[in-house]
Amino acid sequence: MKKYLILLIILFSKSILIYPCTNFLISRGASTDSSTMITYAADSHVLYGELYFRPAQDYPENTLLDIYEWDTGKYLGKIKQARHTYSVVGNINEHQVAIGETTYGGKTELQDTTGIIDYGSLMYITLQRARTAREAIQVINDLLSEYGYYSSGESFSISDPEEVWIMEIIGKGTKLEPVGKGKNKKIVNVNKGAVWVARRIPDGYISGHANQARITTFPQDDPENCLYASDVISFAKEMGYYKGEDKDFSFADTYAPLDFGAARFCEARVWSGFRKVNKNMDQYLDYAKGENLENRMPLWVKPDKKLSVRDVMGLMRDYFQGTELDMTQDFGAGPYECIVRWRPLTWEVDGKTFFNERAISTQQTGFSFVAQSRLGLPDPIGGILWFGADDTYSTVYTPMYCGMQNIPRSFAVGTGSMMEFDSDAAFWVFNQVSNFAYTRYSLMIPEIQSKQSQLEKNFIQTIPAIDQTALELYKNDKNQALNFITSYSVSAGEYTVTEWKKLYRHLFTRYMDGNVKEKVDGEQNPKYTQPGYSETWYRKLIDETGDKFLYHGEESH
Repeated sequence: MKKYLILLIILFSKSILIYPCTNFLISRGASTDSSTMITYAADSHVLYGELYFRPAQDYPENTLLDIYEWDTGKYLGKIKQARHTYSVVGNINEHQVAIGETTYGGKTELQDTTGIIDYGSLMYITLQRARTAREAIQVINDLLSEYGYYSSGESFSISDPEEVWIMEIIGKGTKLEPVGKGKNKKIVNVNKGAVWVARRIPDGYISGHANQARITTFPQDDPENCLYASDVISFAKEMGYYKGEDKDFSFADTYAPLDFGAARFCEARVWSGFRKVNKNMDQYLDYAKGENLENRMPLWVKPDKKLSVRDVMGLMRDYFQGTELDMTQDFGAGPYECIVRWRPLTWEVDGKTFFNERAISTQQTGFSFVAQSRLGLPDPIGGILWFGADDTYSTVYTPMYCGMQNIPRSFAVGTGSMMEFDSDAAFWVFNQVSNFAYTRYSLMIPEIQSKQSQLEKNFIQTIPAIDQTALELYKNDKNQALNFITSYSVSAGEYTVTEWKKLYRHLFTRYMDGNVKEKVDGEQNPKYTQPGYSETWYRKLIDETGDKFLYHGEESH
């Protein structure tokens, strides 16, 4: 998700836009429990991580809905409201349809400045109106055709209990012309709408996208597995973007050509996630590094083994560990092997441009999730949004049933904001822990991950019993079942925040002032150690300063 442009840089004589989100898509046949899953890291330095909730509602005929751009709050216009909207928790609705996104930008002239629907509004309006993933694709097309698409190029992950789709769209620019005669004459954008392609992820496979368009060529006679705008190719020819045969048309190469930055900052994240589950991905390392753009990584891969929800959470906790891009293995990690790099992403020294790696796990994440949709259960019980605030590497994915009727106050909109600290807000509680840990990461992250693992494993182990109880209630009284899963989800959220507050107090008490303290029973003062820095770091200091700090006195105390 772009959530404001992070930066515009000139790299290797090409302009590229750097946006910051990551999605993975898991088909039924690729998961251990035959569920579908999509992930989403909503990364932005100014995105406040909270759990949105929109209850189901009925509206009178001819009701209008005001549209405000998700990123900025800018008013864009009005559209017709649906007569009935579905309940939506975060990015999953009561029918287990889930949607995530990443912004790839694409050709800048194709943004429609007259459009009313931005990409964020598009997600949440679609979730309120679609009962299946296929229906969501149709809703998206209908909305953009009628009201115009305000944003730049976007990749969407769309799932329901049976299918998972990747959909890539881009607007058609602004071409204003007069339409009608006399008093009915008005100036309109005759290019209103969007061009797009959607592909179903084959059963048994996983896919991913991270701010670069990934659909290249696609089958044009297989509506079961591929859908697309009728003018996706003809529009490209009209604009002079493509002159070849229809069968060779590539969406990504036409509307968002690949370059070094797109590979190194974007595709590399997908590669690193794929590498965790498929042993053959090292053959694409040169592609991920931006050194060989011809060695294109596939749109989807088959994992070596089926993935559990815990495995999928692990895909979102990646800083290229175990690869030559590992962010803990260079000087930028500091003396305590920190996995984040402070922005800007690029910098100049002596007229040369350098950069940091852009990993999946990053400090600017507002919220992330794993959306899980499961067949064999009533929809309100089958869908679970495993939701976490802040950095994916140190968050806790907490289960929120898609049929819940309200949400935990600590996760809710209005509990704090980006410029208003609230000690009860999940976003601030998790940021307290992660930002303190960044100062001496290698010492604190083991304790954080131990607590994280304890909580998540407990939730995962508890879910079958919650499912069963909710199912028994549902058979007799749906409302009782909804109340039950609501109570569980709210309690799980508040419990997570309470435990993380305790963790912060523990970490701050133990690690403040560079010490590591241990309480000693019966003693007033704790036992403490001063681990200092690693030998490697001390050697780097000596290499930089020579004998400046060489001690000439007696042995130090």
